[in-house]
Amino acid sequence: MTAQPVRAPIPSPPILLREQIGDVAVLTLNRPGARNCLSEALIADLHAAIDAVRNDKAVRAVVIAAAGPAFSSGHDLKELTARRADADGGRAFFARMMTACSAMMQSIVTLPKPVVAAVQGVATAAGCQLVASCDLAIASEQATFATPGVDIGLFCSTPMVALSRNVPRKQAMEMLLTGEPVKAARAREIGLVNRVVAHGTERDAAIALAQQVARKSAHTIKIGKEAFYRQVEMNLADAYRFASEVMTENMMARDAEEGIGAFVEKRVPTWQDR
Repeated sequence: MTAQPVRAPIPSPPILLREQIGDVAVLTLNRPGARNCLSEALIADLHAAIDAVRNDKAVRAVVIAAAGPAFSSGHDLKELTARRADADGGRAFFARMMTACSAMMQSIVTLPKPVVAAVQGVATAAGCQLVASCDLAIASEQATFATPGVDIGLFCSTPMVALSRNVPRKQAMEMLLTGEPVKAARAREIGLVNRVVAHGTERDAAIALAQQVARKSAHTIKIGKEAFYRQVEMNLADAYRFASEVMTENMMARDAEEGIGAFVEKRVPTWQDR
């Protein structure tokens, strides 16, 4: 009897893909069979990828996209449910997951480079949170957005944080309390996404938008993005005081001197990113 050769196991594809297109890093969620739900591993990989581009001078902007028909269906509910067998009923794991996911979302906000979401399909719960955490978002006309946790007895409390910082309160509460999906056109109306494009063109449109911003001074973008998110949490007087200080410091930057000089002299500026 002839022995059968032992076949090496087929390696699993990476759950997060990274591609460099010019000076734009494209991060693609790659769990299409699981509707790109945010497992513990995917959250960790995405956070690590964002941290990796933070000080990478070859990257001036980031696009977050997804493979398959869904952008992201939110947390991996099967992974969460399996941990109910833990001695504590899963409490420690649930806490660790929510903390890790929140830290990853905040890393997008604090990244000193613009982040654009390219949404081709469904973005629900933490998937909707991921879109809301990005600075800009391009949606396919077939994309939908929802925070449907209320339908399964789990209110979308962490997605609520990002959502309520993007859309007016009444619209956020309607999404959170009803769980009903919002179509792309409506998402644009309420401020959850910037643009709606033909299905299949959202990735290219997001890259084009990222490249447009990447052509600006990286130093100026860094200052502006950080200032924007800080001032929106302040009262009016404090916001103006803070913004005045930021603008004064910005005026002292080499790129501000260059940019203003180029404008006055009617020439294209040469950025030094400082």
